[in-house]
Order: sequence, then structure tokens, then C-alpha cells
Amino acid sequence: MNIKSVLTLSLVLGSPLGIAECVGPEAPSLPDGTSSTMQDMIAGQTAVKEFQAANIEYMGCLEKVIAAAEAAGQEGSDEDKAAAEAAFTEANNEYNSAVSKEEEVAGQFNTEIREYKAANPG
Repeated sequence: MNIKSVLTLSLVLGSPLGIAECVGPEAPSLPDGTSSTMQDMIAGQTAVKEFQAANIEYMGCLEKVIAAAEAAGQEGSDEDKAAAEAAFTEANNEYNSAVSKEEEVAGQFNTEIREYKAANPG
């Protein structure tokens, strides 16, 4: 194993699951469309946009872990390859969860917008 592979593997495996340095954002609290004011809805929209931006950064961090795990899995002992594969799988699962979470937040906010419009026609 060359020095680059050792360094890559240590970056991936240096922390539990290789993703400890990647911290996902908390989903925002969304306004209740049936009873919120326009200002509440605008604040909700801002919170959703901030969440989406933070989630993009989080997914970018996970992409780096995934790429490093892929690279580390190319060389090394069977134990190193297994550890890299585990790190890859965990980071990939976290990435997919982040995508789903973002879709869920956006979907919930869209529901609240429809409810706001129904409660405040015209």
C-alpha cells in the first residue's frame, strides 16, 4: 500500500464510520398553513431554504467521504478494504437519507403553502 492509500484510508477510517466530520442539519419547524400569517409563511420559506443550503453542504461532505472510501477500497489488506466498504456504505446511506429528508421537508412545506392558500383565499 502506498502512502497516498494509507492517508486516504486514515481519513476515511479515522473517525467512526468515516462520517463523523459530516454533520447534517436539523429539519426546520414549519408553520401551520391553516393558522399562520403571511410573515410566518415567509419565515418558514426562509428556514426551508437555509435547511436546503446546509443539507447541500452536508451532502458535499458525504460525497468526499464516499470518494475517499472508494479510493481506499482499491488497495490495502482485506481488512482495510472491508473497512473502506463499510465506510462507503454508511456514507452512501446517510447521503440517501439526506436526500429523502430534504424531499420530505419540501413536500411538507408545499402542503402548508396549499393549506395557507386555502385558508386565505384571494
